[in-house]
Amino acid sequence: MNKERNLKFGRETISVQQARERLLPYIKPIQTEQVPLVLAFGRRMAQTIYAAHPVPHFRRSGVDGYAVRAVDIAAASAIHPVELEVVEHIPCGTIPLKRVGAGEASRIMTGAPVPDGADAVVMLEMTQTQEDGQHAADPTVLRGSGKKVWIKKALQSGNNLTPVAGEISQGELLLSEGTWIGAGVAAILATFGCGDVAVYRKPRVAIFSTGSELLDVTMELEPGRIRNSNSYMLAAQVEAAGGIPVIMPALSDHADQVQAALIQAFESADCVITTGGVSVGDYDVLVEVFGSWQGTLLFNKVAMRPGSPTSAAVWQDKLLFALSGNPGASFVGFELFVRPALESMQGHQQPCCEAATAFLDVDYDKGSAYPRYVRGTTRIENGCLWVRPAGADKSSIMVSIKDADCLIQLPAGGSGFRRGELVAIQMLVNR
Repeated sequence: MNKERNLKFGRETISVQQARERLLPYIKPIQTEQVPLVLAFGRRMAQTIYAAHPVPHFRRSGVDGYAVRAVDIAAASAIHPVELEVVEHIPCGTIPLKRVGAGEASRIMTGAPVPDGADAVVMLEMTQTQEDGQHAADPTVLRGSGKKVWIKKALQSGNNLTPVAGEISQGELLLSEGTWIGAGVAAILATFGCGDVAVYRKPRVAIFSTGSELLDVTMELEPGRIRNSNSYMLAAQVEAAGGIPVIMPALSDHADQVQAALIQAFESADCVITTGGVSVGDYDVLVEVFGSWQGTLLFNKVAMRPGSPTSAAVWQDKLLFALSGNPGASFVGFELFVRPALESMQGHQQPCCEAATAFLDVDYDKGSAYPRYVRGTTRIENGCLWVRPAGADKSSIMVSIKDADCLIQLPAGGSGFRRGELVAIQMLVNR
């Protein structure tokens, strides 16, 4: 009883940074797996990729037009075009058969190999042919020799073509372990023939809400009871952080039943999140569990508003995050502690985003003994970033969460902040 009372009323208050530091020794990379590239989007690389060949591996035309020798068109202009003989037509996917010599040009398509002898490509719009525009509709009229083209613009050597290795050199580091696979990364992997990719496994996260007042989301409302919305909010956050959410049945207010449910969940989950039951009330059951179980409590009070009772513990090398039951505090606690942990498990090298800055868009009159993390919404005006609270700033209010795209980080102390002050913000990730 004395231990439980001490956990409720004798808590050590630590900073957000100190809480993160206490979590670090227990956050370890999760196992890896091979998946087809098409299933790797949104995952993190579990391997480092080096370029097996240069890109491009041939000199590549950047435009539709004519491959030429720059020296031949040095005097070209719209008034005095230079006449060249067209010796070949080069579609994409073919190999040039003829060298471009003095006074010659080859018709070429975007992405096609530039023939030997040519060192520039003139855009089609800067040319004129004997066919008075037929070249655009029917390029076959240019096949073979004997056709003429007039070049109306001088170019420097190297214009409108990419040399061998112009993008990527052979052996160059392409992708480091932990890289998030988005559109650009997927294109690189495909370019180098990576049909299968080594990625970190998605962590399975068991999500519990506590409280006898909770109803299943499909149930009719009853007097004094509410539907379990926190679990679904947290599930969306888990998925956005790359994890697999597993919504568990709501926990009762009986400590022995709660402890048994948590221990069972750890058998299949990589970590566990609870919401509610961590404050100082008579029915805050997680405090009672922490007083009797065999796990290690890392912290149970953080200098932050909302969510100062946010707690974390370890059970057999797996993390338990015990978040506040208020939806706003639960949301903030996840973003500050759970998201960085999940992303670190998946190889993210810098999971805690550095704060950006924005101008406060309204007066904010609340001072606070602890640093405050306010759900905010941003806008851009004349190139400047402005931010304001996303609705009423109360931890019990849920509806403003949907409009938040950042957390406004306000330091402790003072009597509030004035419009136009520069404040720190943490942008939220919504994949």
